[in-house]
Amino acid sequence: MSQDGVNKGRRTLLLGATAAVGAVGAGFVAVPFVKSWVPSERAKAAGAPAKVDISKIEPGAMLTAEWRGKPVYIARRTQEMLDNLPGLAERLKDPENTVKEQQPAYADNITRSRKPELIILLGVCTHLGCAPKYHAEVKPEPFDANWKGGWFCPCHGSRFDLSGRVFKGSPAAKNLEVPPYMFESDGVVVIGVDEEKA
Repeated sequence: MSQDGVNKGRRTLLLGATAAVGAVGAGFVAVPFVKSWVPSERAKAAGAPAKVDISKIEPGAMLTAEWRGKPVYIARRTQEMLDNLPGLAERLKDPENTVKEQQPAYADNITRSRKPELIILLGVCTHLGCAPKYHAEVKPEPFDANWKGGWFCPCHGSRFDLSGRVFKGSPAAKNLEVPPYMFESDGVVVIGVDEEKA
């Protein structure tokens, strides 16, 4: 075998080995870089939809769930509660839901919901982010002598009716926000997803 043949073979082997080591090294460098594009488990959980069992909510009662780290209020309204909603328009700042980003199109109605008996709202006051308290009973309250039920924010006194619409005289300027949601079944609601965009 000639001297040139040995050198060419050796050169080919060395080039192949160097290329292989370089490819492996590039892989080690690329994996963390590509992984940085994928959202973390925490980030996925923060935006993940939340399934809530609503089958046991009694008429007039409310439960609190969580979605994206925020409280979500789900209340089952009675017929009396629904009947009181139209008579409140003159006392409200925005009875017609003019700030359209505060609710999905399917909740742009007097009940601000898909099903009239169920209201689903973010439990975050639109003034400074406190959690309003649920006062469902129709009775005089220290904060409103003509109270027809709804939410009262203890931090600064904002009041919201049973559709989450803000009363005049409240520091909050906007109605409570209605998150996107859909019904998986009669007893399960999924917060964060709706049929229109699913």
